[in-house]
Amino acid sequence: MKIDVFPHIIPPKFKEALVKRGPGTFRQSVWNKYLDVLPTLWDLDRRFRIMDRFEGLAQVLTLASPAIETLFEPKDSVEFARMANEEMAELVAKYPDRFPAAVACLPMNDLDAALEELDRAVGRLGLKGIQLDTNINGKPLDSPEFMAIYEKMAGYDLPIWVHPKRERPGPDYSTEKESKYLISSLFGREYETSAFMTRLVFSGVLEKHPGLKIITHHFGGMVSFLEKRIDGLYDLHEQLLGQRYTQNLTKRPIDYYRLFYCDTAYGSAPGLMCVSSFFGIDHLLFATDMPYDNELGERKIRETIRSIEQMDISEVDKKKIFEENAKRLLHL
Repeated sequence: MKIDVFPHIIPPKFKEALVKRGPGTFRQSVWNKYLDVLPTLWDLDRRFRIMDRFEGLAQVLTLASPAIETLFEPKDSVEFARMANEEMAELVAKYPDRFPAAVACLPMNDLDAALEELDRAVGRLGLKGIQLDTNINGKPLDSPEFMAIYEKMAGYDLPIWVHPKRERPGPDYSTEKESKYLISSLFGREYETSAFMTRLVFSGVLEKHPGLKIITHHFGGMVSFLEKRIDGLYDLHEQLLGQRYTQNLTKRPIDYYRLFYCDTAYGSAPGLMCVSSFFGIDHLLFATDMPYDNELGERKIRETIRSIEQMDISEVDKKKIFEENAKRLLHL
């Protein structure tokens, strides 16, 4: 099997409700335009036709952006989260060979409701984890109010999928009014993932919950490529400049970064070799970010599979990446 742990979908019934009742900001956004140019986001027949071109391909469904709490006020976000999670569970029940699992979304602008929906989605609907953005309407994920989320997910022993979100992207230079050439999306999102990981390391979330399973999108941001800079920068600032960042940690910062899981989306073979060297083969999972490409998702699936097959690792390790790590984390 090849279990894609981070493709995206807008379930058909949820899509219709979103088009009818979504706010004006959604209807005017690029996300609404994706519904027209990427029918594989919601058209199951077209999705299946592409999946059938790849032997053994299955998908763990995650809701496409934008996150619920960015679209709706709390009352409506609760309703739409419940609606999405119920349809995700229906798809898994109806197409278990296609979709062996799905991931819950939460109404994160109402934390009490989010915790209640987490229990319902995982405990009653059988979803295999939750998806969060790297920030919740501008709040970092190490904010005190989110600690209950980590407590619950550690107890369930299921992963948290984390999707990069660039909050109100501004210009790359102070003399300009906006970011150009997709720089904010291309590199800014990987920064957001790396910043999120750093906040969880130094806030002590992983110190308190070392077994917490967090799957970062797009191969773990920039962390694996900057290993030596991370390792050396804190030594410099603490030992020579007297600044204190690690006083509440029992291990070196770099050791906490290795606790994260990451996926293969957008990874070339050399890049994935770097990622696997840092995080370890057991922490690397096959994912494609389908359907966001000019071939409605087929290109991403094809090129991601090729990159993994070109890695200079054993067939045993490739099987871990393609299926065994996902099965273990999701208890499939």
